[in-house]
Amino acid sequence: MPKQRRLETGAPWVELATTAQDWKEADPALLATMLGQLHLIRAFEETVLDLAAESLVHGPAHSSIGQEGGAVGSIVGLSSSDAVNGSHRGHHQFLAKAINHVSGGSLELGTLVTPAIQTVLQRTLAEILGLAQGYCRGRGGSMHLQWFEAGALGTNAIVGGGAPMAAGNAWAQKHSDTRDITINYFGDGASQIGSVLESMNLAAAWKLPVCFFIENNMYAVATEISESVADTRLSVRGQGFGIPSWRVDGMDPLAVHLAMTQAGEIMRNGGGPAIVEAEVYRFFHQNGPYPGSAFGYRSKEEEAQWRARDPLLKMATEMTRLGLADEALITTVREQSQAAMAAAVAQLIEADPENTGKRRIRPELWPDTSFVNVGVRGDASELAALAVLEPTGYEGEWRDVKFVDAVAAVMDRRMEQDQRIVVLGEDVHRLNGGTNGATKGLAKKYGPDRVLGTPISENAFTGLGGGLALDGRFRPVIEFMYPDFMWVAADQVFNQIGKARHMFGGDNPVPLVLRTKVAMGSGYGSQHLMDPAGIFATSPGWRIVAPSTAADYVGLMNAALALQDPVLVIEHVDLYGMADRVPVGDLDYQLPFGKAALRRVGAEATIISYLSMVAHCLEAVEQTGIDADVIDLRWLDRASIDWDTIGESVKKTNIVLIVEQGARGTSYGGWLADEIQRRFFDWLDQPVERVTGGEASPSISRVLERAAIAGTEEVVAGIQTIRRGMGGR
Repeated sequence: MPKQRRLETGAPWVELATTAQDWKEADPALLATMLGQLHLIRAFEETVLDLAAESLVHGPAHSSIGQEGGAVGSIVGLSSSDAVNGSHRGHHQFLAKAINHVSGGSLELGTLVTPAIQTVLQRTLAEILGLAQGYCRGRGGSMHLQWFEAGALGTNAIVGGGAPMAAGNAWAQKHSDTRDITINYFGDGASQIGSVLESMNLAAAWKLPVCFFIENNMYAVATEISESVADTRLSVRGQGFGIPSWRVDGMDPLAVHLAMTQAGEIMRNGGGPAIVEAEVYRFFHQNGPYPGSAFGYRSKEEEAQWRARDPLLKMATEMTRLGLADEALITTVREQSQAAMAAAVAQLIEADPENTGKRRIRPELWPDTSFVNVGVRGDASELAALAVLEPTGYEGEWRDVKFVDAVAAVMDRRMEQDQRIVVLGEDVHRLNGGTNGATKGLAKKYGPDRVLGTPISENAFTGLGGGLALDGRFRPVIEFMYPDFMWVAADQVFNQIGKARHMFGGDNPVPLVLRTKVAMGSGYGSQHLMDPAGIFATSPGWRIVAPSTAADYVGLMNAALALQDPVLVIEHVDLYGMADRVPVGDLDYQLPFGKAALRRVGAEATIISYLSMVAHCLEAVEQTGIDADVIDLRWLDRASIDWDTIGESVKKTNIVLIVEQGARGTSYGGWLADEIQRRFFDWLDQPVERVTGGEASPSISRVLERAAIAGTEEVVAGIQTIRRGMGGR
């Protein structure tokens, strides 16, 4: 027989339940505050369902009725500087945090609704209705509620999407020397999501003060939890990551509060993350005013059993038993909450003059349609304070440098000057500068608190960077070893970071730099070699820069690190080892914002490119003898691209050739050609011609890889094509 012994994780995992003594020892003011919050949230949610039934809520109405105990119990002990974020079912968490903020954490039941609380109720309802006075100016609706001042970081419509962001906020709290904590709320479905599990691992490894709060209501839309997992005690997840965990009855707000108090002590004292699983029950269906039994996936008996455990009833019963409340007081609290919601509705809703007996949203409260694109990104006015240098016209002294050394040098300079900059990514702290030397010397000089080598968990560390950027105390620089790896983190890159500013109202900056390299020609195959420019150019929120020279890299990176928007910095492996030069000095200049470089002046054609393909274009021009403008874009996103230089050239030459190296399907030139033809159609003598790689991703085979990507030969062929369109001239 083999020798065996039982292994233990070493992480506590406990189930907590209250006793009569716990209720007796509880602060009466705490119990009164929880009772008041529960009723305010319940009345709010009932109002939302009533309005949804009248088709006045555009989109979903994910009710939290029945689940209020988890939110109130976990949030009532937090300060305003503590933070929360959540999922699509997050009204109760947002309201608990907002009410706590404006009330100072204490409510008087006799005068429950202060003017500040009334404003919270009305603005939150306005947001759910999509109105301009909402916290996100009507853009967030039911699923995207944010109020930074109150510590409400934003609810999230992507299941599990908020966990990495919460970890980032907790990193900022820890490294700002606070005792603050962050709570990330999610449900049973997200407990199996990769981004959540990756974030748990990262938070545990880095001892971040973040609580993963699982509202286990036992159902997805209609799928019961036992159909999805082998162990329905979802707090078991903590055992795999060494995270202390609590399992608690979420219908008992005091039990939740006690569990969160214990978890909070660990987090606030440097012990790292915690997990709290609260067993709760949504009284209604996933969305709308009907119970689950109406759809056949739950029984009325099950619903009745849970209704009998209503957290509002639990609070009333316990407080009455202790002599802290009676039926009259409970009724008064309920009536005040309902009256507050009626008052909020009266400010937002009116009788519909065209439909007798119907109501409508007051027309003057809708956002102005001119607001639709405001805040996709900032206005770049923050760049005005930086010194500008155009390398193409620089007449001062130069110094020789290898391109990749310029990459490391400018980051060193910026980190030296700006203590907020934090670099993170896989292996950035090892190998004397990562896999290519782009972070050479940084780890040794700035240490592990500013150069963070991450686990291989792109969702987690990218979202953590997004949380850092939204927090505002730090400026993250994330490195993706290869662009293809971004699709592992596509939710964080596109749904979260790219959309965050606009989705939450347009005001909150997202200062983040995402570095990656195009490595076509290096033999790494289909899943390592793509050019991400085309995907990012068609995704909202991102700025994109793509330098072809070391001097340009310095100026573009400096601008990227000053912008209040997320910026993709694309590099090319072919450029890293090239001998190049930069201006002598401290590398503090930026390139002119949104300005392309005219690398060659001509009259017959306009050739547009970026990165290493600029040099291929110049070679092809020399080989063919065509007299062409060669434009190096440098700034690639639709808000920053230099239409003046492009337009001037097109109106002069009347012919355009767009050159890029990567695959045709994901190409940058596709949208650029469309935009050029839309803007400059009257000046074009022939359709815009494009040089790209093939349809397939590059393969490992040297021969097939070369056949899949564009080089000088393909640019020559492209020039020959436009010459034929010119009548052979």
